[in-house]
Amino acid sequence: MKRFGTLSFGHYGPLGGGHQLSAGDSMLQAIDLAQGMDDLGVNGAYFRVHHFARQQSSPMPLLAAIAARTEHIEVGTGVIDMRYENPLYLAEEAASVDLISGGRLALGVSRGSPETVVRGYEAFGYTGSEDPRGADIAREHFALFLRAIEGEGLAERDAQSPFGGGAGMQRIEPHSPGLRSRVWWGAGNRDSAEWAGRTGVNLMSSTLLTEDRGLPFDLLQAEQIDAFRAAWREAGHAGEPRVSVSRSIFPLTTAEDELYFGGRQDGEGVGYIDGMRSTFGKTYAAAPDVLVEQLKADAAIANADTLMLTIPSQLGVEFNLRIVESFAKYVAPALGWESTRA
Repeated sequence: MKRFGTLSFGHYGPLGGGHQLSAGDSMLQAIDLAQGMDDLGVNGAYFRVHHFARQQSSPMPLLAAIAARTEHIEVGTGVIDMRYENPLYLAEEAASVDLISGGRLALGVSRGSPETVVRGYEAFGYTGSEDPRGADIAREHFALFLRAIEGEGLAERDAQSPFGGGAGMQRIEPHSPGLRSRVWWGAGNRDSAEWAGRTGVNLMSSTLLTEDRGLPFDLLQAEQIDAFRAAWREAGHAGEPRVSVSRSIFPLTTAEDELYFGGRQDGEGVGYIDGMRSTFGKTYAAAPDVLVEQLKADAAIANADTLMLTIPSQLGVEFNLRIVESFAKYVAPALGWESTRA
């Protein structure tokens, strides 16, 4: 593990006791937290994307705002649901954020997570899927998105246009030349990971895997990562791809930490998601020295270059920044972390 950042689910709504976190509060707090993490040398701030839910649904304005207020931290998604996306509009937005940030966008995309509605992407106008989960739509949209950010001409120029005209095919604008290398695919199983390797995009290994072969979660995930890298090499892609995994990790350094997370060493589990038997990762919550030993023994963390900490964003900026700072001070250096401020 060389890098770490936070993965925020961006929940908002009632907090209990008559308190309410609004959508605006959630986004403004995310900006403040990212600024604080940038000062600490944390490598990334990433956001889950969900539609028809009280969570982040349109991440690009948020990422642009964070990029404009920070200097070093990577801004990204984990992940955008491609079933809902206009591929060419997403290409324009992603290139814009990448240019604003100076090449700090880490755009994670995939078929998406289980939804709160039935085939919600159809309400966005994307119909005709032959897959009950819309995976075919996601792959089609992603293929066109990649063509767009690679600079391929996708619309015929109008020779009679008063705004330039000309002949041939026109690419999407703006174009960010390095963006293609900063695209990630969120994979929930080995087949999807191998496909990402053959396609030549980075890998975000999911917080749950739609597999159950009787192996511990970290070993199952480490195998997925190995398969991804093997597929990358066999496809002949240049360079080394990046790989991220996410975990719920809480260094217990104060009485408040103990109150919220003491005793939260949740074991990994098996259940059904989208009708598929799936394996879930566990929660780590312990004193920093104990965490170091536990995380060193996690095969997937050892096999990835980036670790995303899932954070309880509803608890506010100060609380989350303390969790991140404790991890940066007492845990991350022992795992091989390289700060952006080094």
